Amino acid sequence: MFQKPGVIGAGVMGIGIVTDLVLHGIESVLVDRSEAILERAKAEVVRNVRFAPMLKKDAPRLQASQVLAKIRLSASLEDVAGCDFIIENVSESWSIKQAVYLALDRIVAEDVCFAANTSCISITSIAGLKRRPERVVGAHFMNPVFLKPSVEVIRGYHTSDQTVADIQALLAQLGKEAIVVQDMPGFVSNRISHLYMNEAVFVVQDQVARPEQVDEIFKKCFGHAMGPLETADLIGLDTVLASLDVLYDSHRDPKFRAAPLLRKMVAAGLLGRKSGRGFYPYQTGAPD
Repeated sequence: MFQKPGVIGAGVMGIGIVTDLVLHGIESVLVDRSEAILERAKAEVVRNVRFAPMLKKDAPRLQASQVLAKIRLSASLEDVAGCDFIIENVSESWSIKQAVYLALDRIVAEDVCFAANTSCISITSIAGLKRRPERVVGAHFMNPVFLKPSVEVIRGYHTSDQTVADIQALLAQLGKEAIVVQDMPGFVSNRISHLYMNEAVFVVQDQVARPEQVDEIFKKCFGHAMGPLETADLIGLDTVLASLDVLYDSHRDPKFRAAPLLRKMVAAGLLGRKSGRGFYPYQTGAPD
């Protein structure tokens, strides 16, 4: 049983993972680069845990003090030195990930498993930054984390059987199933989902339909819980764009060329829920 995972990156996914860890009684260390980001993350985790029982009947009812007792917030990577598992969720940027993994390799014990929660970047490439590349595996969590029963686990070229067993064991503590796939940029979920999100942007750009019409078709005709543009807003349009650029650079296939409207919206700061507006308006600086 893992006792104290370290979660690197306090964005949407880092907050979601820590929320799930708290709901399962597991302590964690949450690291990000600034106190302001960490304070926002703390408030969001408390909020998520408070509302969890409304969405999941078996979720525990916890007071804010009980939630915060399970989380250590830190702006220093050094504070994950004693963690027994690392889950990395930093920005979808190779230079940022490279710096983080090189630093962590000097801090964390050699036998600790690293789970890279990346959208599209090759797990094999990330593992190449480590002294023990066999201890790196991909773990693509979906949002909201505590409501999703499965996780896409990506086995890199070097990933060992023990490492796969370790991530499966951690996910089992969270009541989740691991669906293990092979490493290729985008893996399964994002290689497919980013295509339909991007094409949905093209549909709006070409004035075929309004955003709400596109999403209604996916929800009412296909039975999806969310439409592709709602999903893009939730993920963050900047993250979607960065992932598409990784897919395009990796595969050199024009089908991954990002829609000009998507690039324009990101340049304008219309990033979705986290900025207050994307294809839809939201409460500024906070999810609905």
